[in-house]
Amino acid sequence: MNLDLSKIKKVFFVGIGGIGISAIARMMTIQGKEVFGSDISTNSIMNELQKLGAKITPGQGMGLIPKDVDLIVYSIAIPKYDPEFFKKLQSSGIQIRSYPQILGLVTADKYSIAISGTHGKTTTTAMIAKILIDTKHDPSVIIGSLLKDNKSNLVSGKSNFFIVEACEYERSFLNINPKILIITNIEADHLDYYKNLKDIQNAFKQLILQTENLIVFNGQDMNTSMIIAEYENKDPKGGVVDYTKYLDKVPKLAVPGIHNRMNAAAALALADALNIKIDEAQKSLAEFSGTWRRLERRGTTKEGTIIYDDYAHHPTEIKASLQALREIYPKGEKNITVLFQPHLYSRTKALFDDFAKSFKGADRVLLLPIYFAREEKDESVSSVKLAEAILREGGVAKENVQAYPDFKSAENAVSALISNSSLSSNDVFVTMGAGLAYQIADKIWKLT
Repeated sequence: MNLDLSKIKKVFFVGIGGIGISAIARMMTIQGKEVFGSDISTNSIMNELQKLGAKITPGQGMGLIPKDVDLIVYSIAIPKYDPEFFKKLQSSGIQIRSYPQILGLVTADKYSIAISGTHGKTTTTAMIAKILIDTKHDPSVIIGSLLKDNKSNLVSGKSNFFIVEACEYERSFLNINPKILIITNIEADHLDYYKNLKDIQNAFKQLILQTENLIVFNGQDMNTSMIIAEYENKDPKGGVVDYTKYLDKVPKLAVPGIHNRMNAAAALALADALNIKIDEAQKSLAEFSGTWRRLERRGTTKEGTIIYDDYAHHPTEIKASLQALREIYPKGEKNITVLFQPHLYSRTKALFDDFAKSFKGADRVLLLPIYFAREEKDESVSSVKLAEAILREGGVAKENVQAYPDFKSAENAVSALISNSSLSSNDVFVTMGAGLAYQIADKIWKLT
C-alpha cells in the first residue's frame, strides 16, 4: 500500500530513541507534523526531540499510542524482540511502517547517496556531508551518530541531495534506491540474521542492482571486489569507481587511523563524481573533527588520563581503533586501557576467536557483561570466557585482563586504578562498544 507522507499529520514512533528512527522523528517535527513516541529507555536524543515539541512517553505498549494518529513508525527490533506487541500494531487499524520503509519513502524523490558497508559508514557519511555542506550543496543528511557541527543525526537541507547511512541489518538498506552507492567493505556480521558471508554479499548485490548511476567501492576489499566484478560482467547500467585510487589525494586528517584515510578516499571519490573541486573537498576533509562516539576524545581528567569513547563492536573495528590510537600514543609513551562491552551474545559467539585477537594494541583490557539487547541469554559465551581467550592469545599481561560481573564492579575497579595511580598522566582510557560502557566514564569522571 502506497503512503503519501504529505497527508500525514500525526505520527507515533515506537523506539523513538534509536539513532536512525529519531532522525525521521526530528524531520517530521521540523515539517510541522505532530510527533509522538515511546521508548523503554531515555537518552539525550529524546530530550532534544522533546525540546522541538515531540511528545514522548517512557515504556512500550498500545496504551501509549493516541487513537487518532495517522501513522505508526516502528524500530525493526520490535517484530523480533516483542512479537506480541507487533501483532497488536498490525491489527490496530492504523497505518504502520518500519523505519527503513520510511527512510525509503523520504529519499525516493531525491538524489540519494547511500553509504553502506560493515565498517566506516558513519564516518564516511559525516565526511561526505561536510564536503557537500561546505561547498554550498545544501544536502539533507541522516546519519547513525551525531554530527559535531550541529550535534544532530539530521541535516534538513533544501537541495535535492540526500545523504543517508544505509544499514545492512535485516536487509534494511534494500528500501533505498540510491543514485550513488558507496560500499566501504563487506565482512561477516549480524550473523543472528544472515546465514553466512555469502548471504551478506547477496544483500549487497541486490542493493547494487537498485543503484541508478554509480557504485563507489573499496577495491582493496576482496569481499566487495568479488561482487563488483560480477556486476561489471553483466553490462551494468551505472558506472563503477574504486575509491582507493584517491588515497594519494587524501590530505592530512585531524582524525587518526588508516581506516579514516580510507573513509576520506571514499569521500573524495564521491566529491569528484559530483564535480566538486578536489582542493575544496580536501580542505573540508582536513577540517573534519570526527563524530559522536567514533573514537571521540572526551577530555582529560585531573590526574592527566586522556578519555576516549568509541563505538567499535566488531573485531575489525576494535583493531582499527587501537591502531589509530597508537598513531597518536605510540607503545611506550602511553598505556592504553580499554573498557569493552561485547555487543550481543550472537555476535560475540560467531566472532569469538577474532575478538580474542583484536585487543593486542592495548595494555589493559577490562570487560563488562555482554550487552544482550533483549536476546536470550547464551551460557556458552560470556565476557569471562572472552577474557580467558584474550590471555591465551597473548599481547596483554595476565594481571591486566579482567571481566566483571556487573557495572558496579567495573566502576569500583576503575576507581581503584585511579586511587592507586594506575591511571595517571601516562594513560589513555577508552570506553568501547555499541552498548553502555561509556556510562562508567561518565559516572567516575562526571563527563556529562
